[in-house]
Amino acid sequence: MKRLLIISVVVLLCAPYSSAQLWKMKRYEAVASLGTSQFYGDVGGFSNGENAWGLKDITFKQTRFNVSGSFRYFIMDEVAARLSLSYVMLHATDERGDNEDRGYEATTSLFEPALIGEYYFIRNRERNSFLFQVRRAVSRNRIKDFFRSIDVYALAGVGGAAYKVNPNEALEERNMKTGGFTAVIPFGVGAKLTIDPNILIGVEFNSRYAFTDYLEGYTSDWSTRNDIYHTFSVTFNYRIRTARSGWPAFR
Repeated sequence: MKRLLIISVVVLLCAPYSSAQLWKMKRYEAVASLGTSQFYGDVGGFSNGENAWGLKDITFKQTRFNVSGSFRYFIMDEVAARLSLSYVMLHATDERGDNEDRGYEATTSLFEPALIGEYYFIRNRERNSFLFQVRRAVSRNRIKDFFRSIDVYALAGVGGAAYKVNPNEALEERNMKTGGFTAVIPFGVGAKLTIDPNILIGVEFNSRYAFTDYLEGYTSDWSTRNDIYHTFSVTFNYRIRTARSGWPAFR
């Protein structure tokens, strides 16, 4: 009886600590994403005086797509690093802009490897819920469950962009740069919702500042900044068990 009492006390004392460390069992995540892209360069758009916050530059005509694959590792409970490789299509046209008579248009294909750090200022509580991890489903209040199951994070990192520009005839006559490689700085925000112990669905808004002004193959005499492009993506995140060696266990 005395031994049983001692064991019970030890279990009760250790249980909170053990639950708080459950996230370490799945420190890795494989991520796939698909979404839209928007480009802000020297072809197309409106002048600053006619375009508060650049909102008029966000048009369906300029919108293209992006697809990405990533591998994430949680260094600490609130801090993660991820390697990503993205394909982004960018489009720029003078149509319906301040320089419509100029008639420039370009489509850019861009491959972007990046190393990104993430800071989670809101962490889902299900990651350390033993019942949720084991049973996969627990009867809960749906509204309360939503707030227990969400992650919100900020991201920033470094990357590169190998790009190839396909200009129209009017832009091609300028005989400007049509490809190359440049450094980029990604930064943005994201959110993920826990669906089950291994699957999370999310959204992410990611901006990139490029160290070139030629992503559309053109720069003007009045340009004062390098090119910027944005992506908005829906993400599918799959959590991978951590092996005793600390590496991901794919089996």
